[in-house]
Amino acid sequence: MSQRPTVIAIDGPAASGKSTTAAAVARELGALHLDSGSLYRALTAIALTLPGATPERVLEAARVRRLELREAGGALLPFLDDRDAEPLLRTAEVDAAVSELSSWPPVREWVNARLRAAAAGPRYVVLDGRDIGTAVFPDAPVKLFLTATPEARARRRLLQRGAAAEPDAVRREAAQLAERDRRDSSRPIAPLRRADDAVLLDTTELDFPAQVGEIVRVVRRSLPGF
Repeated sequence: MSQRPTVIAIDGPAASGKSTTAAAVARELGALHLDSGSLYRALTAIALTLPGATPERVLEAARVRRLELREAGGALLPFLDDRDAEPLLRTAEVDAAVSELSSWPPVREWVNARLRAAAAGPRYVVLDGRDIGTAVFPDAPVKLFLTATPEARARRRLLQRGAAAEPDAVRREAAQLAERDRRDSSRPIAPLRRADDAVLLDTTELDFPAQVGEIVRVVRRSLPGF
């Protein structure tokens, strides 16, 4: 019988606080953090440099530019051209294009293979995304699904970019997030949904320490060794 993966899966829609919360949870538990969306975003950043990008061209460019995960500061981060790719990932252009690229089957297979390889070691990985507990690691011993209202998520996304969370900007961003939810939830391959055995956590009214504390409590109840 195969061993259950050493994964704490945190899923949820865009800007629900998954990545920042998962990173803090990983630090609290002494685990590694891996944001699965960072790989999709890195591939999207590559695709935006390729006129008429196809899955094959994007993945070949990723190979040539040495897109890979490396451990740094308690996390597994995407490196591109031997540099931390993070500055390329959080742009409006990537935000607008990442949902379409992540629906391409060859891209999903490429990313999932790297996520499974990264979680193959003995150390626990707090892994966040949209289909971690349903498609990538359906046997994960701990699963959570984070959600929040589109307006709350819009404010977080604007602040993450360093923009002012003014009412008109929040409304526009919330509408874009709602459309992203619709696309992610209706795609035929690995749609965004809560796993049947995932703990639901609505973060709309929770501050950051409360989000982290609640998830740590769930993990410690499920995995007494932590």
